[in-house]
Amino acid sequence: MNPLLPLALIFIGIPIVEIYVLIKVGSLIGAIPTIALIVFSAVLGTLLVRHQGFQTLTRVRASLARGEVPAAAMLEGVALMIGGVLLLLPGFITDIIGLLLLVPPVRRALVTLFLRRSLVRVRPGGANRGGGGPAQGGAPRTIEGEYRRED
Repeated sequence: MNPLLPLALIFIGIPIVEIYVLIKVGSLIGAIPTIALIVFSAVLGTLLVRHQGFQTLTRVRASLARGEVPAAAMLEGVALMIGGVLLLLPGFITDIIGLLLLVPPVRRALVTLFLRRSLVRVRPGGANRGGGGPAQGGAPRTIEGEYRRED
């Protein structure tokens, strides 16, 4: 299968579905209320992304201060950014997906699912804790020695 096919479906299919939904909603409630709903969702989304983004940044800093890898918090930041972009796009389907990404339990569940399915494995307690070498699950050992530079 051509790897560009899913991208083409996204860039062509999503706008077509969004236009269809906008026309249907506009015919039910009118053009002005439809436009007002889209603008309201963009403003609300911007405020929520800003608030939750600062909370996520605080969690990242706290994890780094404890010497832990803030992988989950950083991925939550990426999910927040994607949710914010989706809320800024005009349309109800992208707004619903964007708002779902702003709900902390949904976002954390998606990040946890992604981390479980990815090849990245994060040890609890940070990378600098524990004993032994990498094979024993601890921090890497330092091999001391002497050297001299010959030019």
